[in-house]
Amino acid sequence: MNDTTHDIRIRPGGPEDVGGILRMLDSAVAWMNARGNTEQWGTTPYSQRPGGVERVERYTTENVPYVAELGGVAVGALVLDSGPSPQMPIAPADEPERYVRLLVSDRRHAGLGIGAALLAHAAEETRRAGVELLRVDCWAGGGGELVAFYERNGFAPTESFLSGDWPGQVLARRVG
Repeated sequence: MNDTTHDIRIRPGGPEDVGGILRMLDSAVAWMNARGNTEQWGTTPYSQRPGGVERVERYTTENVPYVAELGGVAVGALVLDSGPSPQMPIAPADEPERYVRLLVSDRRHAGLGIGAALLAHAAEETRRAGVELLRVDCWAGGGGELVAFYERNGFAPTESFLSGDWPGQVLARRVG
């Protein structure tokens, strides 16, 4: 692990973080598109999608957001909830769970362990809440690189799904 990960500070997020999260999401779309990935999040900047700004605003007021900072600058965000998005074809677990609704990092700081640090924080927050199950869903296309990222961070694939023609994978991690 890069020594820089020790400089990452994770703090609770809030409505004041909407602009920074949108910038990271827009940057992620541009980064993916530059590498030929137009299927995961499409080609429209997240901040310009119908409902995109409102969704991020809800993430910071109705869910539990966390922001990773490096030198006082927001470089990543994670949003936890008590279950999957109702818009996704995923059933809630048969037990209490925490669910990662969003994980994004600033691509200018790729390779510093920001996503891994946020996921470790999510696991700790889940454990602290007395919950043993942490789940996430992600895009399963493009050779499965994102699924492999979650597996490297302690998650195991559970169920696959399709949302329209978007291939998805649910992954779970026991934290208790």
